Amino acid sequence: MERMSGVDRVARALLRVVLPPRCALCGGEGTASRDLCAGCEGDLVRNRRACARCALPLSVDAAACGSCLRRPPPFEATWAPFVYGHPLDLLETRFKFHADLAAGRVLAGLMLEAACEAPPALPDLVVCVPLHARRLRERGYNQALELARPLARALGVPFANEALRRVRATPAQTGLDAAARKRNLRDAFAPAAGIAWPAHVAIVDDVMTTGSTLREAARVLRRAGVERVDAWALARAPAARGT
Repeated sequence: MERMSGVDRVARALLRVVLPPRCALCGGEGTASRDLCAGCEGDLVRNRRACARCALPLSVDAAACGSCLRRPPPFEATWAPFVYGHPLDLLETRFKFHADLAAGRVLAGLMLEAACEAPPALPDLVVCVPLHARRLRERGYNQALELARPLARALGVPFANEALRRVRATPAQTGLDAAARKRNLRDAFAPAAGIAWPAHVAIVDDVMTTGSTLREAARVLRRAGVERVDAWALARAPAARGT
């Protein structure tokens, strides 16, 4: 987790006394560390049995899913500590589409804690899936950036916000099947000019579902000369139905 000075710790402790944490899901009493109660946190599903390559939740122990065995993705490994579903999807929707930054702080805290418990292989650089400038103006923030920056800081890995750019505005992925998602993202990303890419880069997104977004971003980085690309996401969908 991020380091705090003694003054910061005292200020945060006082704030918790004045404004005690409330669960962002049920409104009950939160824990000492975040606005989420123990019951709602216990309802979150951990992604403990998953494909090492794409993090797809599996029903049996296996090194990789059938899809990755048939056609390996351009990223080497995926770290996604949660399964995307209820009630995490409620927080994600509020964070991503309703400008609920409090929900975003809860999600970032969950991701940081998971990384501390079982750290992924550390890369030389962390980047995030970018938004197109038009979408960024509409939303006001990039949800992937809000997760990636504190995570990289906590892990002690350099973070480059603008190293990967979204050069083509694309329609929302929601409602598209896997093939349409792939077509939708073709040539959507490009590396920023003048970047000296290290050998190992991790790309962060909020939720990985079909994997189309992270596959395309990883393909662009591999083409730019990155030897190993890993995908990091807060959660992985058990079926193809999102980004």
